[in-house]
Amino acid sequence: MAKLTTKEEMRLLSKVGKLYYEEGLTQNEIVDRLQLSRAKISRLLQAARDRGVVQIMVISPPGIYPDLEMQIETRYQLKEAIVVEVTEPESSESVSRELGVAAANYLQRIIREDETLGVSWGTTLSHMAASLQPNIFPEAQVVQLLGGLGAPESEVHATDICRRMARMLGCRLTLMPSPGIVDRQEIKDIILSDSHVQKAFDSFRDLSTVFLGIGAPNDQSVMLTSGTILTQKDLQELLECGAVGDIALRFFDKFGQPVRSELDSRVIGIGLDQLCKVDRVVGVAGGSHKVEAILGALRGKLVNVLITDQVTARRLLEPFGNFNGARGRN
Repeated sequence: MAKLTTKEEMRLLSKVGKLYYEEGLTQNEIVDRLQLSRAKISRLLQAARDRGVVQIMVISPPGIYPDLEMQIETRYQLKEAIVVEVTEPESSESVSRELGVAAANYLQRIIREDETLGVSWGTTLSHMAASLQPNIFPEAQVVQLLGGLGAPESEVHATDICRRMARMLGCRLTLMPSPGIVDRQEIKDIILSDSHVQKAFDSFRDLSTVFLGIGAPNDQSVMLTSGTILTQKDLQELLECGAVGDIALRFFDKFGQPVRSELDSRVIGIGLDQLCKVDRVVGVAGGSHKVEAILGALRGKLVNVLITDQVTARRLLEPFGNFNGARGRN
């Protein structure tokens, strides 16, 4: 083919672009129509995009937030952010329910045949378990990351959540048959010597993905209102130490650094240092009362996937959120 003048080349770029993007012709159909090679058509389409003759615009439907997701991913160096439009963002129940649905959808998208899933506890993860569709992954495994908290019959209890998830996924299950917090270090040592508890701890080495709630230590927290997890004294001590949030009852400050307290020695479950060795750590949390806790988890790189609501997402992008903690994830 003879060398084209600039004007002829631009005309051809426009022609090919219109046939492909506006008329919906395939590249093979354009080859037949214009009597050019398939390779030439491909080069012309690429050139049309490179030179601005063809400009592709993605128009997101209402309630979809790819721009927010990409900004959060970039700022906090996440594998993925999922921003969900919650109908009542000031309602904790609405936020938990709708984020739980989104977490279930995400899990069903990324799960592999040999996945080892770690799961903590809480209302949002309970909604996630309830939203899963039945499937069969016989080689996959669900692992309970934290001993039981609150009433055993409660749906937010870690054991119940893990049982329901394993049943819906048709996979194996490893439970942690112990309380999540005990009165004294001596009791914890005795429980950790149990072979069934040790089996759960041994499974932490195999975790490929974990799903976690992100809690905020305040008077409205289920950790305090349940009456069986934290006392007002425990809460006060944590706040004095700078705690802004917790993951699986492991507390951290506004920079995502661990908050060491007497409580830490009584918790039976995975530690923040162990979580940082897991490839995919999914934090599922939202609501105005959890912004500071979520921000701390992001700053400390305690999670690398975030599922949250649209209002919280915007708050996380405000100027105060522009800080990267020193602690990194390998």
